[in-house]
Amino acid sequence: MDHRLLISATFISLLSLTLPPEAHSASFKLINRCRRTIWPGFLSGANSPPLSSTGFELRTGKSRTLTIPKSWSGRLWARTLCAHHSNQTFSCVTGDCGSGKVECAGGGAAPPTTLAEFTLNGAGGLDFYDVSLVDGYNLPMLILPKGGSGGGCSATGCLVDLNGACPADLRVARGTHGPSVACKSACEAFGDPRYCCSEAYATPDTCGPSVYSLFFKHACPRAYSFAYDDKTSTYTCASADYVIIFCPPPYTSQKLVGARKDGAPLPLVNKTTMYIATDHSSGALSSGLVQRHFTACAASILSALLLFWPIILPL
Repeated sequence: MDHRLLISATFISLLSLTLPPEAHSASFKLINRCRRTIWPGFLSGANSPPLSSTGFELRTGKSRTLTIPKSWSGRLWARTLCAHHSNQTFSCVTGDCGSGKVECAGGGAAPPTTLAEFTLNGAGGLDFYDVSLVDGYNLPMLILPKGGSGGGCSATGCLVDLNGACPADLRVARGTHGPSVACKSACEAFGDPRYCCSEAYATPDTCGPSVYSLFFKHACPRAYSFAYDDKTSTYTCASADYVIIFCPPPYTSQKLVGARKDGAPLPLVNKTTMYIATDHSSGALSSGLVQRHFTACAASILSALLLFWPIILPL
């Protein structure tokens, strides 16, 4: 072989060893464990490649898997209580994306909505992901990384149904006297810069947790509860596929979700307390409200729930 070709081949081989690995295309498997049909929606970031679908119907007990492009960033959520109307439009009571169709086509979720947020193949080749209640809450959601390496690759989400226990000031009801179907953030409910982390409160030093954000945080320790809740709410993994479960069992097995390995030793569920569906006649929220929503009979209620919800999910 010509010496120049040999040197060139050797250089290319050495260069290939120093280059970062090719970005991984992920798959998202969405599973509906809710008692009703949901309509997942997707919104890609400004510089992200489009997805094959931006919205679809997902019936109870069904799943659907999407291939996600390399280095994609964006968010996904579940729309609930949706309907096709006589004028050929489509809308949802919670999570509506304003497109008038099942496909969201670039429309984002109207709050309050539980959000799953992803940045794939980001800094250091890591995926960054979280479940956010910053824009409020409409359904429990769980993110499970599968087959990843690097980072913590821990599960995150909000496994508790907060709608029944939502403070009156934050409740979104279906109809005048209907049940609560979503729970607003304090920012949306009051527009106060203190709760929105805006204006004079636009930095981590000036905007901290409020009694309202603690309502969400106590029930869902790993979920984002306000804008600067990064330390306990952002998770990382590399080269993983992801399972996103809507309405997962509140006590999904520890073997399945794993322990958090990339930060504070937070549980996926606050096992000492449990929100119980209840109505609140007063709109006032005091510092003791969170604990007053909890009950000592949670264990017996969960035992009954587990008769109907499998602990080890068929993923």
